[in-house]
Amino acid sequence: MSNSYIIEVGSRAAGLVVRNGASFRFFAATHEFQSLEGAEFRTVRAAEAAARELTHRRNNKRVASTKIAA
Repeated sequence: MSNSYIIEVGSRAAGLVVRNGASFRFFAATHEFQSLEGAEFRTVRAAEAAARELTHRRNNKRVASTKIAA
């Protein structure tokens, strides 16, 4: 089993997770995912889900602000 994995959301690199004992620590690839920096996840899939959720929330916020401005 590998000790590090690249986390991608769509075609963008979100970060890298590195095994840290029984968990995986997240290292952000861009400022977009900085809020996950240092977070620990039980599984790689949990880290992927957190990165996707962050992107989803950010995209929904943009859509909402566009509707308000229109």
